[in-house]
Amino acid sequence: MTTDGDPGSRRLQLYCRIDVTVTDPAALTDHAVAELRAADIDWAQEEDDLPSASAELRGDLTRALASVADVTRIVDGVPGIEFRGGVCWAETGPPPASVRASTAG
Repeated sequence: MTTDGDPGSRRLQLYCRIDVTVTDPAALTDHAVAELRAADIDWAQEEDDLPSASAELRGDLTRALASVADVTRIVDGVPGIEFRGGVCWAETGPPPASVRASTAG
């Protein structure tokens, strides 16, 4: 384990896989589009514009879910934890066999 300068601290890796069912695709995409509209994005600097980016989210549930998943909230409220960074993505379908085998219990 590595420390971050403080002899009492330890840097760890937390691995998570979350399985969800989208029960209301319209609610998910509406939420994703609302968050996109509320984001502080300078559309003049982007390849996309707001209508086309919104259409992409509405047409792809996986992309919509990934756009609203907030990995920073996993450790919210846990004492003694400082969130340092992470990655979160969404995939369609069941997890790969290697993941199913490692999480079987």
